[in-house]
Amino acid sequence: MLKEYRTIQEVAGPLMLVRKVSDVKYDELGEVALPNGEIRRCKVLEVNGTDVLVQLFESSAGINLAQSKVRFLGRGLEFGVSMDMLGRVFDGLGRPADNGPEILPDERRNINGLPMNPAARVYPEEFIQTGISSIDGLNTLVRGQKLPIFSGSGLPHAQLAAQIARQAKVLAADAQFAVVFAAIGITFEEADFFISDFKRTGAIDRTVLFINLANDPAIERIATPRMALTAAEYLAFEKDMHVLVILTDITNYAEALREVSAARKEVPGRRGYPGYLYTDLATMYERAGRHMGSRGSITLIPILSMPEDDKTHPIPDLTGYITEGQIILSRELYRKNIHPPIDVLPSLSRLKDKGIGPGKTREDHAGTMNQLFAAYARGKEAKELMTILGEAALSDIDKLYAKFADEFEKQYVNQGYGENRSIEQTLDLGWKLLAILPKSELKRIKPEFIEKYRVGE
Repeated sequence: MLKEYRTIQEVAGPLMLVRKVSDVKYDELGEVALPNGEIRRCKVLEVNGTDVLVQLFESSAGINLAQSKVRFLGRGLEFGVSMDMLGRVFDGLGRPADNGPEILPDERRNINGLPMNPAARVYPEEFIQTGISSIDGLNTLVRGQKLPIFSGSGLPHAQLAAQIARQAKVLAADAQFAVVFAAIGITFEEADFFISDFKRTGAIDRTVLFINLANDPAIERIATPRMALTAAEYLAFEKDMHVLVILTDITNYAEALREVSAARKEVPGRRGYPGYLYTDLATMYERAGRHMGSRGSITLIPILSMPEDDKTHPIPDLTGYITEGQIILSRELYRKNIHPPIDVLPSLSRLKDKGIGPGKTREDHAGTMNQLFAAYARGKEAKELMTILGEAALSDIDKLYAKFADEFEKQYVNQGYGENRSIEQTLDLGWKLLAILPKSELKRIKPEFIEKYRVGE
């Protein structure tokens, strides 16, 4: 029998102080019973002797200090996991949000989980095909990697996230692949877009979807990505599936963390975010990877919209330290009507060299990738010179590089959100664009590959 307490001392916004309690632990769930029989849930944020500070999941309106009762459940937030999760939509606290039945769980897991032991990690080195040329060809995603997408407000990261979730696959014929998609602090319109897009394309069948809306409580927003990672860990390490986890938008998560921290009157760090933001993000990101003794893997794509497009803002800055690279969306390309507007030069996948080459993608991948990067960078410089000095100041070869940069953006980067390119199509398109340049300029590709794959003369 759970002990009930009538010792609510104070309610301040979403926080409530309960006195004279015993055997209560940090992060434990509780229930507040109102005089009218209504039950509201809460979570322990702080334990100080016999006093506990709890945060309410719902509104604090109508709580009568003298007559309301609190009981603590002896467990933290849990999510019931089973294979029935696939094809279902849940809210931020793991309750069905698709009018379907409750799932019958194989087990209930604490959502906080544990970061993977570094000694038990296996190095990521298998290619994941997203069907997007600027990722597959130039900033390759590798199974078990953490590769964030840095966006800005108003840029189409939602469409890109849906496209990756819809198209991503591992090329091994026998591999089971699943997507866990968590939308954090989004509008109803965005939630409707994700759900209808996944249902329309049939991607919902291999997807577990968590939707946390902007008007849901901040404490629920903090739980949502952990619910998603708990589902992913079960599929990857119990059922040997390769799981791609997409979290959008981490900025909304960090804002909720700041809100809870301010309510607790903690000393703020950079830009008002709590000083433990780095540690908190790491406890999520480090749950991704490949595990020794398990055939499954978790690959993580966190998406964050940078306030004022500022890469030095604490959220992208700290995310960059923990993850293995970043994909950056460009406002300039978006204005040119290039979709997805991925800016390939500042983007980086630190593990791309490990996931490409013979037996993974194709033997010419590394050389063409380096050549495309170099040619695009030189073409952008030539275009800048042309803007300042005029076209007459450019040499013939510089004009060719400027033309290459334009065609590269129009054909390679620009592909829309409905086109799914195989890695062979992406590599062949790269060779088609390199045909703009004379053979003597292809200094980063082995001569035998130039002979084998070069298009035209």
